Amino acid sequence: MAANPITATIALDAAGEHHGFLRLPYSRDDSAWGSVMIPISVIRNGDGPTALLTGGNHGDEYEGPVALVDLALTLKASEITGRVIILPAFNYPAFRAGSRTSPIDRGNMNRSFPGRPDGTVTEKIADYVNTALLPQADIVVDFHSGGKTLDFVPFASAHVLDNKDQQAACVAAVTAFNAPYTMMLLEIDNVGMYDTAVEEQGKVFVTTEIGGGGSATAHSIAIAKKGVRNVLKHAGILKGDMELAPTTMLDMPDNDCFVFSEDDGLIEPMLDLGNPVEQGDVIARIWPADRTGRPPVDYRSKRSGILASRHFPGLIKAGDCLAVVAVVV
Repeated sequence: MAANPITATIALDAAGEHHGFLRLPYSRDDSAWGSVMIPISVIRNGDGPTALLTGGNHGDEYEGPVALVDLALTLKASEITGRVIILPAFNYPAFRAGSRTSPIDRGNMNRSFPGRPDGTVTEKIADYVNTALLPQADIVVDFHSGGKTLDFVPFASAHVLDNKDQQAACVAAVTAFNAPYTMMLLEIDNVGMYDTAVEEQGKVFVTTEIGGGGSATAHSIAIAKKGVRNVLKHAGILKGDMELAPTTMLDMPDNDCFVFSEDDGLIEPMLDLGNPVEQGDVIARIWPADRTGRPPVDYRSKRSGILASRHFPGLIKAGDCLAVVAVVV
């Protein structure tokens, strides 16, 4: 099998604070011997656990990149025992384009694992993380939000796993993150996901959905900054006490949590994020966008709970996720 062409410009195991790049050769029209330069920071002090922290898995989600560039600047080796590897913009081409997927190959990083060392740019990045970084990690945090097309109540989440000891360790780390909501998350399709690759390697994994709409807020960034430091403290890497506040526990027990649109049109939300929902309640109406004089289609919740996610743009297409209703535990 071909070797992955990505090389790190800094040592990944040296003591102290180091900032550099993962350099991926990429020949293109404007630079025959060009490279994709993915920022990376490594902070290490002594022997201890390794945390791998990633943001920008999707390029239009910003809480993670902001929290992680801040952490890379402010975290000092003297404050930790172990190692912290920080990739603020995991899918760097997508991040620079402000798009969910890479403008180079349209690769969705979170559907490209385990990747290929001789594949597309996105697949090469996925393969490097999967083979060079993940095996060194003990705990992994991957930041997400809704991007340009979804909005969420701010939560950190774990998945139901076959290995219940691993699941319990993930839940403990997610609880330590201490977002306003803590979710047991049901994925629509986990094939090719970074989450799946991390969990299959037996790692403790924390992921998030903090806000959305293709931007960030002071509130959502503060959640991300506090949460990542809490996880490092929980792992025994960062010194100090965790900053904890009440959190609401949520669950997604089955596919009835999802409401998908079967129509194109104009959304009229009937509930806001965090509002309580009863089974049968109208969550949203979809009005015809191409003419007047026709009634909207009502979309109803299949279960009781709270509105945890909603489609963000005002127009929707058939097949789009309209809403998610989570159960309060």
